Amino acid sequence: MKKFVEEWYNDSEYVEVKTSGSTGEPKRMMVEKRMMLNSARITCDFLGLKPGDTALLCMSTDYIAGKMMVVRSIERGLKLISVEPSGHPLANNYQLSARLCRLAQPRIVNCQLDFAAMVPMQVYNSLQVPEERERLMAIRHLIIGGGAIDDAMEAELRKFPNAVWSTYGMTETLSHIALRRISGPEASEWYIPFPTVKLSTTDEGCLAIDAPEVCADTLTTNDIVELKPDGRFRVMGRKDNVICSGGIKIQIEEVERELKPYVRVPYIISKKKNEKFGEIVVLLTEGDTDEARAICEEHLPKYHRPKLYQHIDQIPLTETGKPARQKILELISR
Repeated sequence: MKKFVEEWYNDSEYVEVKTSGSTGEPKRMMVEKRMMLNSARITCDFLGLKPGDTALLCMSTDYIAGKMMVVRSIERGLKLISVEPSGHPLANNYQLSARLCRLAQPRIVNCQLDFAAMVPMQVYNSLQVPEERERLMAIRHLIIGGGAIDDAMEAELRKFPNAVWSTYGMTETLSHIALRRISGPEASEWYIPFPTVKLSTTDEGCLAIDAPEVCADTLTTNDIVELKPDGRFRVMGRKDNVICSGGIKIQIEEVERELKPYVRVPYIISKKKNEKFGEIVVLLTEGDTDEARAICEEHLPKYHRPKLYQHIDQIPLTETGKPARQKILELISR
């Protein structure tokens, strides 16, 4: 965090960030500090955060999610608590950041958290330990991003007493531009865009984002969405995750969701070029391929069933824990 804070307070109007690399190699880009402050203000306003509220930084500031937690604390005057990024961010008491909280020296405190941002893996781990689960439940606003939220986890979070949100966004939009409530009676499968964001869809059904306060140009995503007239939307899958097999379009994420209740080991759906079908469905699993085949034949529609099953010791992931789908495609092609 220290390196980013120094970069933030230097004379440049820009900050360097890098993308997660979930669909290719990570790339570096320069973004305006002014727009990062705009993004921070919009989020803090949406959640009703006010000066003096306490926020937890538990993600690396190498990426936009961690950077934006620092910027939100600066913009809104939040008390920022910094812990070493790990799979168990709530395992210990918290160390208050002296520079941002204007304390003479860092000290160990045990306090109520008003705001925290985590990836699904951190939330999952915290739910498994009673003490950490209790601390997780006490967070007033918890936002979760950086990957898909498992159905079972979402069902568990729905019972939480405070606000839990799934985020939608990317590095290019300086973190999220929409939130979806997971917990309580307001839980929904639809994302709500921030008031300053205008959304539309392309001819292919992909989401286009017009968010001038955080991104100078309209951004066309690869996410296929269902968009309501009031701006709410839900994500169906990615355009580049469509398998065209024998004239039938198959959404990779849909097949993965269908298998999720039955497969207990890490797995991923991908595709491979095929002379007869154009493309075929491929399943990579860290488990037994015969067992995976039996599950697919029992629970998947015929046209969703993989035509190739392959064991792999470890599913390739990006640095932020997302499936490295481009690397997986390259692996399959070899």
